[in-house]
Amino acid sequence: MVVLRWPSERSRRERLRHEGTPRLLLVDDAASPPGPDDCLEEWARASAGESEVKARVEALLVRCRNHVEVTPVLDAGVLRVGEALVSLSPLESRLAAVLLERRGRVVPREVLVGAAWPDGPGLRNTLDVHIARLRRRLASVGLALRTVRSRGYLLEPSDCGQQQVPEA
Repeated sequence: MVVLRWPSERSRRERLRHEGTPRLLLVDDAASPPGPDDCLEEWARASAGESEVKARVEALLVRCRNHVEVTPVLDAGVLRVGEALVSLSPLESRLAAVLLERRGRVVPREVLVGAAWPDGPGLRNTLDVHIARLRRRLASVGLALRTVRSRGYLLEPSDCGQQQVPEA
C-alpha cells in the first residue's frame, strides 16, 4: 500500500492505479477529493487525525483482501500472477505445482516431500530450505506461503501491503 498526497502526486496515482497498487490519498485541505477510481483506493484529509487515517488504512486493507484475485499460472518453470513473473527452479516448480493445485488448503509436508523428491524422501531440513527460498519467490508475485504448525503449508494471496501510516 502506498500513501500519496493529492493533488500534487496525481501522475504517480495514475501509475499506481494502472499497476493495481492499493493507495491511500491524503487530500490537501483546500483540494477536492478525486472521484472514486477503484476499490483499491481510499482517501482522508491531510489534516485528519491519526485515528482517522488508521481507520482508512484498515478499510483499504479489508477491501484489498477481498479484491478479486488473479489466478496464478505455472508454465515451464515460470510463475505468472497477473503481470508479475518469477522464475522457479525445477524443484521449486514441483513444490509450487502442488501448492497451486491445493491453493487455499493446507498441504501436508509429506505431500510436498513426495512431489519434490519422487524417487525417495528428502530430509526435513532440506524441505525447510527449499520452502524458505520458494516463500521469498512467491512473495515477489503477491503470494504468501504460510506455515500451519504441525500440519503443513498454505498458499494464499498475500496482504496487499504493509501498513505504513504517516505520522499525523
